[in-house]
Order: sequence, then C-alpha cells, then structure tokens
Amino acid sequence: MKLTINGENRKFLESLTVDQLLERLGLDARKVALERNLEIVPRSTYGDVALVDGDQLEIVHFVGGGNLLAETDSTQDDSFEIAGRKFLSRLIVGTGKYKDFAENRDAVEAAGAEIVTVAVRRVNVSDPNQPMLVDYIDPKKYTYLPNTAGCYTADEAVRTLRLAREAGGWSLVKLEVLGDQKTLYPNMTETLAATEALIAEGFEVMVYCNDDPIMAKRLEDMGCCAIMPLGGLIGSGLGIQNPVNIRLIVEQATVPVLVDAGVGTASDATIAMELGCDGVLMNTAIAEAQDPIKMARAMKAAVEAGRLAYQAGRMPKKLYADPSSPLGGLI
Repeated sequence: MKLTINGENRKFLESLTVDQLLERLGLDARKVALERNLEIVPRSTYGDVALVDGDQLEIVHFVGGGNLLAETDSTQDDSFEIAGRKFLSRLIVGTGKYKDFAENRDAVEAAGAEIVTVAVRRVNVSDPNQPMLVDYIDPKKYTYLPNTAGCYTADEAVRTLRLAREAGGWSLVKLEVLGDQKTLYPNMTETLAATEALIAEGFEVMVYCNDDPIMAKRLEDMGCCAIMPLGGLIGSGLGIQNPVNIRLIVEQATVPVLVDAGVGTASDATIAMELGCDGVLMNTAIAEAQDPIKMARAMKAAVEAGRLAYQAGRMPKKLYADPSSPLGGLI
C-alpha cells in the first residue's frame, strides 16, 4: 500500500487503520490531527478508518487543550473580553522565531501573556520524537490561539483552522490571509470570504486586516469577535504607521480592537494602547530582540503604561507654553 504522508511517499506491506499508522510512525494520536484526501478524520474514528492505496494524508501538530476561559481575579476591574472570555493581560505574543521552545516559554512568562498564537504545521514524521510546543507552553495554563499564518487563499485558511479545531477543539481563532510574500499585507477579498465561511461553521474569528475603518466595520458587522488592524508590516518593526486610522477604528468598534503587526519596541506598544486599543499582538519584536526576555518584560510594562495613560486622559496639546508654577505671589 502506497500512502502520501505530509508530501512524502511511503510504502507499507499491509493495510492499516489510522490508529495503526500513527502507532507505526511513533506519533501520539492525542497530539495530532489528521486529514485524509482533504477530509478531516475525527479522532474518535481513528481505529475504524481503513487506509487504502493512494490515500493522501496530512498530519499536523496538536495545538490546543485546556480551559478556554482565562482565570481572572474578580477584584480586578480592567479585564477585557473576547468572545465572552475574560483576560487580564492585554499583550498577546506569538510562538515563532525563537531560538528554541525554552526561550519561547520564558518570554511568554516574562510578558505575562495569557494568550499565545500558534501555527498549524505538519508533524515531522521522520522524527516523531522531536519536542513540540505543548511540551513547553502548557495549553492548560495558556489560551492557544490557532492562526492561519502562511495562508494566501480563503480555502487554505479555512482548511487550516478546521484541522486546528479537530486537534484541540478550539473555536476561537486568528484569521489572516496574506496578499504577497514581500509585504505580507492582508488580502482583504480573501479575508472576507474566509470570514464568512468560518463564522458559518461556528468559529469565533479574530481577524487580521488592513487599517481601513470601512473594512474594519464590515468585518465587525459580519460577526468577527475582534478586529486586528496592522500597525505596520508583519515583522517590520516600523511601529504604528497610521495612528489616525487606528483611532477611527477604535472609536467605531463595539468589539475589541488589537494592533497586530509592526510593533518594534516598547514605545510602539504604548502608542497603540494610548490610542485606545484593547490590546497588542506581537512576535518578532520580542523574539528578535537581542535579549528576548528583557524585551518581553519591557512590552508588558509598555502595554500597562499605555493603558493607564489612555484611562487617565492626556492633557490637551497647546500651541504655546503654559507655566506649571502659579504667577501670583512672584517676588
């Protein structure tokens, strides 16, 4: 029997069920999701599904588990909600570009994050003993947010998130559909199509989009549970390039708005929060810092400072100087 597994051709002398194949490959069925000829195979049927010659299989990493509702302190009054789930930390961090999973874990802890974005990727069937993210960042402690990084069409994005839901049971997801490899700018036509399909299937969609207030409102009206306009190009570190549009998106939104992409240093995160955003998502700014752990701590402080400044209400800008000391009683 010939099978194509994650793009590689494999030969087996006898017929196998999905369960038997995973055991043969040395994979834990609880930590993967499997797609057969573009159709997801439910984990509960692994022992019953007999594979046949020519089947094409995709086996991807397990990306979820644990409690979707973050534990919150009821005495705190500055939590925010995404799709009915309360969170205290307004900093969401990614899980890519770190030198290893241990550094990634330490950075997440230093950032005080409660949500981490995770990509759905093929399992290395040639070396099933390689460490997985779940071995370092406990999905029972953190909310895993599966994303569609690397998808360029609506079909690719929907297919990826179906696998993610099968792997971990997640319905809360981050959708991004990219337009080209040079800019990683969102393809909004494909994003709208994917949004419509995912919401129809019961997903709760946090959506990466351009900084167009009209498009952001349309996505909200479609049912997205959070709007995530780019601050700058993904991985660029350029900072918030269009604060006026971000502010307009925040002012009109009735769901959380989180800046996604472009943050390079702590002041960028503070600016996003001072504009009234509910949170900031970042990966490269921490992972590619010379000291990722220190940068994670800086980003935590920056988000908290920006939030406090927004709540406090900044002083009005003035055209001329205004002395701090009273003029009356001068000697």
